[in-house]
Formats: sequence, structure tokens, C-alpha cells
Amino acid sequence: MSDKRTLIAVMGDEDTTTGLLLAGIGQIDPKTNDKNFYVYKENKTTKEQLEAEFNTFTQERKDIAILLINQFVADMIRSTVDSYVEPFPAILEIPSKDHPYDPEKDSVLKRVRKLFGE
Repeated sequence: MSDKRTLIAVMGDEDTTTGLLLAGIGQIDPKTNDKNFYVYKENKTTKEQLEAEFNTFTQERKDIAILLINQFVADMIRSTVDSYVEPFPAILEIPSKDHPYDPEKDSVLKRVRKLFGE
């Protein structure tokens, strides 16, 4: 199952996404024009669009191993992110330039704390 998952995807603000694309994670399928990145645009991107992209990366795409998502973007669709329990793709919440990381909101850390009884 995991041998076909070779890509890292990103959902984030323009600065985060651009930085990761410059680092080399960008990929566009020439046949379908599917991208492994999504740029959140403040005051233009809706919650429904974020949920649709999240579902595409986590449920429809079978080539994504890791989904990096800005924590403030994940907060906008927190119930969807928290309800995702599949091992692949792994969801990692990351900070952005304008929004610091808050470990209390991270869904993975919440599960780890619950596992250890904290």
C-alpha cells in the first residue's frame, strides 16, 4: 500500500507553499494536470474549498505519503482534520510566517497524548 505513495503534498499560504515548491516537492501530473500543492488565499479561499482539497489529497490521491498543512489552515477545517485517522497520508501541521505553531491544537499530538493517558 505505501510503496506507491511517493509524494509530499502541501496545503498552505503562498509563502509556505512557494518555499516548499522551491525545495523541490512540486509535481504536476501531465495527463490529468493534478497538483500536489494548494495555495490558501486569504479572503478568497472558502472552507468548502479547503475541505475539498483536503479530501482530494487524503482520500482520492493514492500517491501522497505526507500532507503538510499550515496549522492556521487546518484550524479552518479542524473537524475534518481531527476526524482523519488513516495512516497514509500522514498529516503534519506546520507553522507559517504569520501564524506560530500551537502544539495544543495539533491533532497528531492530541492523539499521542491520549495514547499515553495525558
